[in-house]
Amino acid sequence: MISNEGFPVVTAAAMRAAEEAVFASGVPQADLMERAGAAVAREVARFAMGRPVLVLAGPGNNGGDAMVAARLLQASGHDVTVAALGEAKAGAAAAMRAKWTGRVVDLADAPARPIVVDGLFGTGLTRPLAPDMAGHLQRLVSAAHFTLAIDLPSGMDTDFGRDLGAAGATVTLALGALKPAHLLGNGLDRCGHVLLDDIGIPIATTWRTVAMPRLSAPGPQSQKYTRGLVAVLQGRMPGAAGLASNAALHGGAGYVVRVGDYDGQGPNAIVHRPLAEFDTLLNDERTGAVIVGPGLGRDEGMSAYLDAAIASTRPLVLDGDALSVIGSDTGRLRGRAAPTCLTPHSGEFDRMFGEGAGSKIDRTIAAAAETGTVIVHKGADTVIATPQGDMRVHAGGSPWLSTAGTGDVLAGLLGARLAGGVTPLAAAETAVWLHGRAAQLAGPAFAADDLIPCLPRAIAECLR
Repeated sequence: MISNEGFPVVTAAAMRAAEEAVFASGVPQADLMERAGAAVAREVARFAMGRPVLVLAGPGNNGGDAMVAARLLQASGHDVTVAALGEAKAGAAAAMRAKWTGRVVDLADAPARPIVVDGLFGTGLTRPLAPDMAGHLQRLVSAAHFTLAIDLPSGMDTDFGRDLGAAGATVTLALGALKPAHLLGNGLDRCGHVLLDDIGIPIATTWRTVAMPRLSAPGPQSQKYTRGLVAVLQGRMPGAAGLASNAALHGGAGYVVRVGDYDGQGPNAIVHRPLAEFDTLLNDERTGAVIVGPGLGRDEGMSAYLDAAIASTRPLVLDGDALSVIGSDTGRLRGRAAPTCLTPHSGEFDRMFGEGAGSKIDRTIAAAAETGTVIVHKGADTVIATPQGDMRVHAGGSPWLSTAGTGDVLAGLLGARLAGGVTPLAAAETAVWLHGRAAQLAGPAFAADDLIPCLPRAIAECLR
């Protein structure tokens, strides 16, 4: 999924509110159901290629969408059987079931067919499927060659991405907007390839997917300082600082300074300064961003440099050991006048903010508000949040990013974008997208170092 604006993401409650607004504007619920069913039928026909179709229809609106799809598929010449779960609820869902004149069987008696349309349950499910129902669903999906889920695979928690007995899908067609379950947790596996049809529902939200950035090449008046000076504090593991520095250099920064004992490694273009000059860089107005944390170490000596960076007026990226040193003492970050970005993985996040009860999105937004920082909560489902409640989520990276050093590369990228003068949210969104795209370009089984030469190629794709 690629969009220059990103795609809207809404909770189950927000989706219901958007639908109610459409109904209040004068659009009957049956008309919206017809739109949804038509979108489903179009995608099923595209993938079915004439093979027999089994439509699973639940009692609610998801089942109503499924009944519309069954009717339209049959009308276009497909062999369709409907497996119904109970009686349709009064209203639009019952009206759509009444329009179906084809074969209907009970879910328990449904025959295996190569194409399955899962319309049992959509958004709003919060409790596990009954064991017998989950068993029937698993049997039919396992026997199929292709399964399309309407809005969500039946048995997914909409807002958390928890598996409540879902059998999964080859393709999930999201209706109206994406839901957290399409992008978080078990949903990354269960939803398969996610498609989106807005079916004419206006969505107003500050939650979106990470968008492919639109970048500009340096202008004729650009020079190294206008493109951004990034200072990277080197700690006990110089290789981590080296990765961050190299990523900043190849991620668009005009000048990169690595502060610490020179180990003779890295590009010649990176400037090396001793630790004694760290305060000088913190007080230099030309320093566009400071990165503290990659390979820093957790002893008192390095902690003092972290304290100095937090006390400074320079934009700051905190990663790795810096986050561990801060731990639950997050109050020390509040009140910083300059932009501050934190890049914790799940373990670091839990140590700082506790495990909490909300979704990854909820918890990240709350942590951003608590600290007054932009937080990049890393993982296969990376969530970016601002203190104001804006959110971006990215699930388009590579599973091969689960290797040492890739977080240092992301920190360097974020520092480069932040030093370029854009907002912290825009810097984080661009860095996360470029990081994921570089991983795709690097192919399988890469080392973190292999991401660096892929960064210019990823940036080239984004130039206007």
